[in-house]
Amino acid sequence: MNEHTTKNTGENKGTDTPNTSAPQGAGAPHTRGSGDRRARRVRRPRVRSEFDNKILGIRRVTRVVAGGRRFSFSVTMVIGNGAGQVGVGIGKASDTALAIEKATRDAKKHLITVPLTDDLSIPHEVRAKYDAAQVLLIPTPGKGFKAGSAVRTVLELAGVKHVTAKILSRSKNHLNNARATVVALKKLKPALKRTTDDSTKKKPGTKNVSK
Repeated sequence: MNEHTTKNTGENKGTDTPNTSAPQGAGAPHTRGSGDRRARRVRRPRVRSEFDNKILGIRRVTRVVAGGRRFSFSVTMVIGNGAGQVGVGIGKASDTALAIEKATRDAKKHLITVPLTDDLSIPHEVRAKYDAAQVLLIPTPGKGFKAGSAVRTVLELAGVKHVTAKILSRSKNHLNNARATVVALKKLKPALKRTTDDSTKKKPGTKNVSK
C-alpha cells in the first residue's frame, strides 16, 4: 500500500495542473477595464474662437462681512475679430478663471461694429468721453498706427491699422480709457462713396449751351 501511494504521488508531480488561484502576472491577458476606456477616448480638436481677447487688468477685491473678509477677482477684458467688431467687458467672481469667462461673455454682449475704410483706417476724426477719460482718434491712411495704453488694445482688436490716438485726459484707468475708445468708435459714420456718371460729367473748358 505504501509503494502504490508513493508511485501515484510521483506521477502527480510530473503532470501540469492549472492553478486558478495564482494571481495574473505581466504576461496574463489584459481584461477590459479603465485602461480600455482611456484608449478608446478620441481627443476632439479645440474649436478656435472667432474672437481674439486680451486682459486689460485683474484686480483682487476684498469685502468685509460679518464672518470676516471675502476675496473676489475683477477682470477687464477686450475681445475683437480684427475685422471691425470689438467689445469691452467686466467679470467678477471668486475664481480668476470664472471671472475671465464672465468678462468674455460680457464683452460679447457689448460688441460694436466699426465702419473701417478700405485702407483699414477710420472715416473721420472723432472725439469721445467716458467718465473722466477723454480720447481723440485721427485717421492717418498709410502712415501706420500710433496709440498707447488700453486705447491701442481696443483699436488693434477692432482691426484698425492706420490711426493716431491721443488720450486728452489724465485718467490712467484702463477700463475708462477703453470704454471712451469704444464710445468714439460708435460715433463713426461710414464714408460716403462718390459716384460720377460719365454722361453728366462736365468736361473742363466747355460751357453749357441753352437753347
